[in-house]
Amino acid sequence: MSAPNNSYDPVEVNALHPDEVARMRQEALDAIARASSLEELKEVRIAHAGDRSPLALANREIGALPPAARADAGRRVGGARREISEALKARQAQLEDERDARVLVEEAVDVTLPYDRIPHGSRHPLTTIGERMADIFVGMGFEIAEGPEVEAEWYNFDALNFLPDHPARTMQDTFFVAGPNGGESGMVLRTHTSPVQVRAMLDRELPVYVVVPGRTFRTDELDATHSPVFHQLEGLVVDEGITLAHLRGAIQVFVEQMFGEGLRTRMRPSYFPFTEPSAEVDMECFVCRGASVGNPDAPCRTCSSEGWIEIGGCGVVNPRVLVAAGVDTERYSGWAFGLGIERTLMFARGVKDMHDMVEGDVRFTAAFGMEM
Repeated sequence: MSAPNNSYDPVEVNALHPDEVARMRQEALDAIARASSLEELKEVRIAHAGDRSPLALANREIGALPPAARADAGRRVGGARREISEALKARQAQLEDERDARVLVEEAVDVTLPYDRIPHGSRHPLTTIGERMADIFVGMGFEIAEGPEVEAEWYNFDALNFLPDHPARTMQDTFFVAGPNGGESGMVLRTHTSPVQVRAMLDRELPVYVVVPGRTFRTDELDATHSPVFHQLEGLVVDEGITLAHLRGAIQVFVEQMFGEGLRTRMRPSYFPFTEPSAEVDMECFVCRGASVGNPDAPCRTCSSEGWIEIGGCGVVNPRVLVAAGVDTERYSGWAFGLGIERTLMFARGVKDMHDMVEGDVRFTAAFGMEM
């Protein structure tokens, strides 16, 4: 920068020439208008309004002008710098408003949504098929009965004609509940739903028509077809003039409504302490309907080409059970049956492995949905 010189003509200083100042001003205003973001505007501010900007450098040349020329040059340069500063402020406010409006749209949170982020739930198929089985018997006039899962030995064994030395009363089959000091408590985890038969006869007025869906416990190992915790549907009828023909009819109705019309049923002699006579109930295979028997060209995996599938046990209620419940055996008789809910689910819905039912994998239950 040169010292003051009274003969110095400001018109000859290019940076302070009116046309040059106007050019720098317009260049700065155009750059401000083109800035499309706050980051770009920051760069424009540094380039056209910073300490090293063209107008800032021109402003430094004013001090070298003669006194008479300084005022005019100062007004010219100062006016351009003020206009640029105001344009920067206006563009800054405009870009901030645009940013805020964009954030409101891009980062908006609608508290009424989303309704579908939580997957739809599903009921466990054991629950739904157990209810469906019970509903079939309710449609025939039965009532639902319930009982405790921790049961007294008298209800679970003695009242059902299990003698004290019966194998089912040993630790091989039964979970016994320890007493307060580790001794015997007289309580067990019920091994079947049959104790509710006795409770129903003791608590209800005769005649009795009940079905008992519930969870039972035995000391079985968990494998593809067995579980230490499983579910049964027990049925009991006690009335005057009851025969096995009524039982056969009720089982036939159940099989046809659960598995399909026209399926035959049969009974095979068996033994249960609480029924006499007793029988195992088979139904005709609902897949091959017996066509696979003796036909190696059309094997059936469901019934192993035997034509029949075992579904449960049944029989006439043993008079000793009726006596234990205070029922007059001269006037009343009855029958009972027991069906496995897991077994029914396996047949009805093609489930192959008991593990799938008990391991809690939601991918298994989701396939069954919210069937009511």
